[in-house]
Amino acid sequence: PAVVRVETGSKSPQSRERGGLDSGIVISPDGLVLTNSHVVGTSKQIRLRDHEGIVTDARVLGVDPDTDLALLRADGARDLHYASLGNSKSLRRGQLVVAIGNPLGFESTVTAGVVSALGRSIRSANGRTIEDVIQTDAALNSGGPLVSSAAEVIGINTAIIMGAQGICFAVASNTAQFVLSEIIRHGY
Repeated sequence: PAVVRVETGSKSPQSRERGGLDSGIVISPDGLVLTNSHVVGTSKQIRLRDHEGIVTDARVLGVDPDTDLALLRADGARDLHYASLGNSKSLRRGQLVVAIGNPLGFESTVTAGVVSALGRSIRSANGRTIEDVIQTDAALNSGGPLVSSAAEVIGINTAIIMGAQGICFAVASNTAQFVLSEIIRHGY
């Protein structure tokens, strides 16, 4: 229930901005939401839809293209379902994980897989290297959570490699925790 659909862009036919449908994860009851920087992009209008269909506007607190993470705040929302960030350093290869999200607008998609590798590096959209990335075969890349068998968010799904079926990546929760604390403290 902590996974939300992130709707970006304008739905107006007069707008030149293309909207998108992706995912995020509520990480606090007062409406902090983690998603990908590439999901938010330069959108001025962001709306969140929860599992009950309730829609709320959100504002961007900060983005970090270097780690492909963005932190949003749901406006006027309180007591939301939320998930805890776990310790990604406790992961082991072969551990079972679940990826949850709304890829391409397909609501409530869930895939399961195993942690294939830890400590990978991939290039972000701006060319910088994202370190300590989790590789999995739980094929989902929509800003939603990668969840451990202990029901803790241990990553934020970020990318797949086109043509390489079944190889997906997630930004580690420890990296996400550091980035969100910097955004909260400094705004960037």
